[in-house]
Amino acid sequence: MEGIMYMVRCGRYSRPHFNLLLLIILQLGLHTVDGVWPLPQKFTSSTERYSLNSQAFYFGYGKQSAAKQGCSVLDAAFKRYFPLIFPDYTSGNGVLRFNQEQAFTVEISVDHDDCESYPNEDTSEKYNLSVSAGQASLNAETVWGAVRGLETFSQLVYQDDFGSYFVNKTEIEDFPRFQFRGILLDTSRHYLPVQAILKTLDAMAYSKFNVFHWHIVDDPSFPYQSRTFADLSSKGAFHPMTHIYTQLDVKRVISHARLWGIRVLPEFDSPGHTQSWGKGQPGLLTPCYKGSTPSGSFGPVNPVLPSTYEFMAKLFKEVSLVFPDSYMHLGGDEVNFSCWRSNPDVRAFMQKMGFGQDFTKLEAFYMENIMNITSALNKTSIVWQDVFDYHERRSSLSVVEVWKKGCYLCEVRKLTKARLRVILASPWYLDQPGPTHKWARYYKVWPLAFKGTEEQKKLVIGGEVCMWGEYVDATNLSPRLWPRASAAAERLWSDEKQTFSVNKAFPRLQDFRCKLVRRGIKAEPLHIGHCKHEYEGV
Repeated sequence: MEGIMYMVRCGRYSRPHFNLLLLIILQLGLHTVDGVWPLPQKFTSSTERYSLNSQAFYFGYGKQSAAKQGCSVLDAAFKRYFPLIFPDYTSGNGVLRFNQEQAFTVEISVDHDDCESYPNEDTSEKYNLSVSAGQASLNAETVWGAVRGLETFSQLVYQDDFGSYFVNKTEIEDFPRFQFRGILLDTSRHYLPVQAILKTLDAMAYSKFNVFHWHIVDDPSFPYQSRTFADLSSKGAFHPMTHIYTQLDVKRVISHARLWGIRVLPEFDSPGHTQSWGKGQPGLLTPCYKGSTPSGSFGPVNPVLPSTYEFMAKLFKEVSLVFPDSYMHLGGDEVNFSCWRSNPDVRAFMQKMGFGQDFTKLEAFYMENIMNITSALNKTSIVWQDVFDYHERRSSLSVVEVWKKGCYLCEVRKLTKARLRVILASPWYLDQPGPTHKWARYYKVWPLAFKGTEEQKKLVIGGEVCMWGEYVDATNLSPRLWPRASAAAERLWSDEKQTFSVNKAFPRLQDFRCKLVRRGIKAEPLHIGHCKHEYEGV
């Protein structure tokens, strides 16, 4: 109404024109936010709204909060979220203000002072958010839950057509449905600059993803610069200087992720997918034979040599110190046995061990040794489903990731029946180009829709979006990920019964996609239409 008073004082409108103008303004003013993505577990909002002024807006700690000023996670979050809540603020904010709004404070209280720790597999992300006149109260068990609540609050704030900011009276109780909500990036097939990874971490936090699965090395290149084995990257990377991740780069990624409440999970996949390793570590890969003579080519890691396990123990000791997360991905997928089969030393070892001609037993032997190494380092190993499929001694397995197509829920059922924890990735491979309007296929995934007990279903700890790098680099990473990955994010966070309808989800996702665009994320359009603030980062 202050805007109306301002226009009356201008004295340019007759009474009929003014009445029409008043009606238009009132219609424009009746607004509730389109929604939050992913949808909170319990969410009530009314049309009662409160104006916000960037110059009278504050973050603060509650008197009972275990975390206080100086908390690295929350202090950093306050600085990040201020320009996300008031995107015009940094550009001089040319919006006319007609009165001095009352101050508004977001007060945060957390139960545990975990400000200097890292998020882990048991971290609580639960929070309660209450928005009323002059304040929002955000209560959480941990700082990571508070960060999730700040994201939700930032999505509740909206602007009217005159650029003024508002937030509606709201009550939210929220927590994730699944504990593990990941995105895999492949930095071997195409190198991704650190800045592209950091930008992806930002976008992940906007969708409440909490695990960055870093598939850091593979056949094409070894960009991880090892302190212990410098030749792995100097000879195995695409370029030894420009296409590597230094120890400082890795620390920067881990630190950036920590402040968003995102775990960084490294994957060093073996015994297959290791061609780049052999360039910097002679004797690691199996020499292939043609008849009785070496062919000059090499296959998977050589599983019969003691030196292999000595090397792996040293490498994984370093990796365990660099990456603080308790999980480590060991791969174990797509091993081609033809080279092992051709090698006389491998065949002799097979006979000695009583494996006969069953090379899956040899791979199981290798993986058993590698899992023993990581277990001794106090790490929980994740493997691809291939390892479970051929592994007879399944007691050594902990977490298995399902990636193959077909009846993936059949595999989930088998795994949980064997009392193993499961991460589901099969339905969320986004690396192949596909029309964004088919986002619903990633939304209509029901991870627990298999026959099994409640105990079995509790073993499905979450899911993961995979962005393999054959056709993806920094030029198309963001539009290929977003907003399709956000569809998976809601499936993994929100209550299934409340998010069953694609039609109801569509306007919220469309609105969220526009929020991503305004935040500088190149998220593809879902359909014909426009965003009020189009992408300007070209």
